[in-house]
Amino acid sequence: MTHTFTRRAALAIMAASAGTAVLAQESTPAPATEPPVIQEFALGDPNAPIEVIEYASFTCPHCARFHSDVWPELKANFVDTGKIHFIFRPVYFDGPGLWGDMLARCTGDNDKFFGIAGILFERQAEWSRASSQAGVAAGIVSVGNQAGIDEETVRACLQDNDKAQALVADFQTNVARDKIEGTPSFLIDGVLTDNMSYASFAQLLNEKLGE
Repeated sequence: MTHTFTRRAALAIMAASAGTAVLAQESTPAPATEPPVIQEFALGDPNAPIEVIEYASFTCPHCARFHSDVWPELKANFVDTGKIHFIFRPVYFDGPGLWGDMLARCTGDNDKFFGIAGILFERQAEWSRASSQAGVAAGIVSVGNQAGIDEETVRACLQDNDKAQALVADFQTNVARDKIEGTPSFLIDGVLTDNMSYASFAQLLNEKLGE
């Protein structure tokens, strides 16, 4: 199953991106700068025979299930063995999903991104469904602390309005170009596919590999 993306969700995210400072204890206007460059995070050999792009939301239960039930074997058997180059692209259904992605990107380190992403998915029910923005903020800070990032640094990342708006613009461009309607979705060598079990994923990849 997939979590479906709607225009209403897009509008909600646009509003959320303008309010990231709410997650900070204090917000100080930053001087005007060039638009942030959006970093893409990937694992595996860039020259691998197959490219897999995952579109996922950190607040999507189906995405969390994929990362608990499918991803470990997929990574071990196909990413770590050089068979696929795996790229993660975020989808934002809501403010918490955007803020979770901003936390994962906080250090700019590729391995750290995927480590934090794993914690966000593992603890999704805890932090993403808090009853207030303050509760979400506290949960995200807790995830950051678990990953070794102090609260001050986490809050500085979350209040970066320019980054939030650039991320939303990049997300909108990506989902429109690749015709993403739900999460998790996958582009396997450019062909859009829905969520699937590890067995189905492995069969599809092995067929493409001629194995």
